[in-house]
Amino acid sequence: MSTDRYNVSQVLDHNLEAGRGDKVAIYYGNGTYTYAQVAQMANRTGNALRELGVEQENRVLLLLLDSPQFPAAFFGAIKMGAVPIPTNTVMQSADYEYFLNDSRAKALVVSEPLYKVIEPIRANCKYLKHVIVVGGKDIPNVLDWKTITDAASPKLDPVETSLDDAAFWLYSSGSTGFPKGAVHLQRDIPFTAKNYAEGVLNMTADDKIFSASKLFHAYGLGNNMTFPYSVGATTVLFPGRPTPDAIFETVARHKPSLFFSVPTMYAAMLYAATLTTPEEGESKFDFSSVRLCVSAAEALPADIYRRWKDRFNLEILDGIGSTEMLHIFISNYPAKVKAGSSGQLVPGYNAKITDEAGRELAAGEIGDLQVSGDSAAAFYWNKREKTKQTMRGEWLFTGDKYHVDEDGYFWYHGRSDDMLKVGGAWVSPIEVENALIEHQAVLESGVVGAKDETGLVKTKAFVVLKESYQPSPDLVKELQEFVKGRIAPHKYPRMIEFVNDLPKTVTGKIQRYKLRQ
Repeated sequence: MSTDRYNVSQVLDHNLEAGRGDKVAIYYGNGTYTYAQVAQMANRTGNALRELGVEQENRVLLLLLDSPQFPAAFFGAIKMGAVPIPTNTVMQSADYEYFLNDSRAKALVVSEPLYKVIEPIRANCKYLKHVIVVGGKDIPNVLDWKTITDAASPKLDPVETSLDDAAFWLYSSGSTGFPKGAVHLQRDIPFTAKNYAEGVLNMTADDKIFSASKLFHAYGLGNNMTFPYSVGATTVLFPGRPTPDAIFETVARHKPSLFFSVPTMYAAMLYAATLTTPEEGESKFDFSSVRLCVSAAEALPADIYRRWKDRFNLEILDGIGSTEMLHIFISNYPAKVKAGSSGQLVPGYNAKITDEAGRELAAGEIGDLQVSGDSAAAFYWNKREKTKQTMRGEWLFTGDKYHVDEDGYFWYHGRSDDMLKVGGAWVSPIEVENALIEHQAVLESGVVGAKDETGLVKTKAFVVLKESYQPSPDLVKELQEFVKGRIAPHKYPRMIEFVNDLPKTVTGKIQRYKLRQ
C-alpha cells in the first residue's frame, strides 16, 4: 500500500470498483447475495451505528452466526470508524459479560438464537448502550437489525484511518486460560490475504470457498470472508453446527474449490465415510470440485493426511497460525507437503527457534517458536504483562515448541507448557497422540503429564475410542505396545484413561490444561 491512509472496508468495496457488483459474493441457505448487496448492507449498518451515537474507536461486539449480516456488521463498523469484535458463539453468559465489560463495547450485534445468553447478563454490562438483534423484531427492549438498517442510508464514505489505526479485536481462544483481546490494525488483513491466500493457495476470483471453521475465529474470518473478498471470490456461509454430515452435504451441494477445516473434523469426516457402502459414498462424499483442502488450529497427524489423500485424492495443506498473527504464517504448499509437518514459511513472515535464554537453535533442535510479520496484533487490551511476555519487539513468542529440519520444514512438538520431561528426556504430547491415532481403535487422544504413585511425572493418554470398540485392560496393553513400536519406547503412555470426548476450544485445539486438572 503506497499510503499510510487506509480503511480495511476497502477489502469489500474494491469489488464494486472492479466491476464485480453483480457477482455472487455469498451463498446462504437457498439464496445468494451479490457484492453490491453486501456492500450496501455494510453501509446501512455503519450509518445505523453512527445514528445510535457510536463514535470512532468505540467497540462493537459481534455475536453472530455465519450469515450475510456478519460481513455487513464487520465492515460497516470499520467503515464508520468503530472497532468490531467478532466473538465465539458457543460460550456461556459469564464469558460474554466479561467480553462486554473488558472491551467496554458500546453496542452489541447478536443473532436472535444467541440472544438468550445475553439477556441474563445485560444489566451487568455497564458500558453497553445498544443491543441490536438480527431477527429481533418481536423481542422487547432491543433494536431490530433490519428495522434500523432499512431506515439508514445505503451510502457511506469511509472515515479517514491510517494503516496503524485499530481496526478490530479478536479474543484468543483461551487454550491456556482466560481469553485476551488481541488488537489488530487496518494493515493486518491485506497482509494475510496477499501473502497466504494468494501467495500459498493461489486464491482467485474464480474460486468458491467453504470453511467449516466459523467466521468469528481468526482462521475462519480469513478463510470465508477477508481472503475471498480480497480477490473477488465467492463464499458459502453455513450457520449451523459443522457436523460431518452437514459438511459433506454442503460440499456436495455448492461444490466449492477450496475447503478449510481442522484436524478433529477431518478425522470425524474420515470416520463418517467408513460407515457407508462405497455406492452410497460416491454421491454423499463428493469432494470432486475441491482443488485444495486446508487445515490449521492444531497439528494434523500424518496418518489423517495419508488416509484423507487415499480416500479423496486430495492434499490437506496443514499450517500454523494464531489469533495474534491473524492467520497462517507457516504452511505446507501444494505438491510440496511433508505429512506431519506444519510446512514452510509463508511469504512475508520470518521465524526462529530459540532456547530458554532466547538464543537461536540449529536445525533439528527443539525450542520455542518465535515469528515476525506485518499481521501481528499490536498488543493485548488491558494486559500489559502478557503483552510484554508475548510481543517481544518485532518477534511474537507463540508458546509452541518446534524444530525446523534441513529443508526448512517446521515440526510441532506441543505447547511450551505441554512438553513433558519423563525420565530426564523431553516427550512431545503430539508425537504420542499421532502414534495412538494410527491404531484402528482410536478416534482421538490427548496426552499430558501426570504424577504416578512415586510423585514422578509420567505420560498419560486420554483416549476416545471408535464406536465399535470397548475399553478394557487388554486394550490398554495393546495400545501401549502399539506406541512402543512406533516411537522411542520411553515415550509410551504409562497410563491410559478412556473418555467419551476431549475438552477443546471451539477451533478444535485440545485444552490439555483441563486434562491436567
